[in-house]
Amino acid sequence: MSDDDLREIFTETRTIAVVGFSARPDRPSHEVAAFLQSHGYRVIPVNPGLAGQEHLGERVYADLKEIPREIAVDMVDIFRAPEAVPALVAEILAHRGEVRTIWMQLGVVHEGAAVAARAVGKRVVMDRCPKIERPRLGM
Repeated sequence: MSDDDLREIFTETRTIAVVGFSARPDRPSHEVAAFLQSHGYRVIPVNPGLAGQEHLGERVYADLKEIPREIAVDMVDIFRAPEAVPALVAEILAHRGEVRTIWMQLGVVHEGAAVAARAVGKRVVMDRCPKIERPRLGM
């Protein structure tokens, strides 16, 4: 993924579902979600253990299917182990067709899931962090 591709993602994205969100402010998923929110993105936390609670001013959902249809999710940011990615990509493809970008955090790589997502026109970023990439790009 080129820097221009990343700039396009950051520019076009409005709403981001953070899968694996943690309520603990010292955890990377919480830090990244708060960072993205502070830069104008709507962040929808996803974590089955926190479902129904409110964090960062948003309701937490158990999974992507539970997010109401009227909330158009542009990007899914994945804070889960690589082996969880294929099921998440399948869920995105089955229930969240509006998602344009699947972003896998640092240390999260799954080539098979990336191939499946790209085959239906999704943009895939692996092993990167938006909290690092956005400032690196001067955004």
